[in-house]
Amino acid sequence: METRCFSMLKPGVLNRRIVGEVINRLERKGLKLVGLKMMNISEELAGKHYAEHEGKPFFGDLVSYITSAPVVAMVWQGDDCVTLVRKLCGATKPSEAAPGTIRGDFCLHTQFNVIHASDSDASAEREINLFFKPEEIIDWKDNTQSYL
Repeated sequence: METRCFSMLKPGVLNRRIVGEVINRLERKGLKLVGLKMMNISEELAGKHYAEHEGKPFFGDLVSYITSAPVVAMVWQGDDCVTLVRKLCGATKPSEAAPGTIRGDFCLHTQFNVIHASDSDASAEREINLFFKPEEIIDWKDNTQSYL
């Protein structure tokens, strides 16, 4: 069954010029990009996004980092999308992220771990609704086979 996953390229990814490489890895696995935008995140939106971490010692650092520079917000669609996107991202900690995963290849520090991905279908729905209006998501049909 096709589901959706929210992912976000974090601040610093633009400076490193690796946006295309990350998107390419997700597309090569057959995932369909149905929402995409570059944006600056307000402190209010950051607080809502990281609400489950409010009160934890690192919450302020999370909000400060995610609001420090533009991010690239994305919505992906595919079979068991959340599971697949998280596998492609790799472990959160650089020392635990396998080579060949996005974080394993590009992550420099745990806090600056390149990409965020929803951890469940429920969080995907919540995060998609936080970052995208319904009309900003385009469920396009892959009809390339009809042209061959």
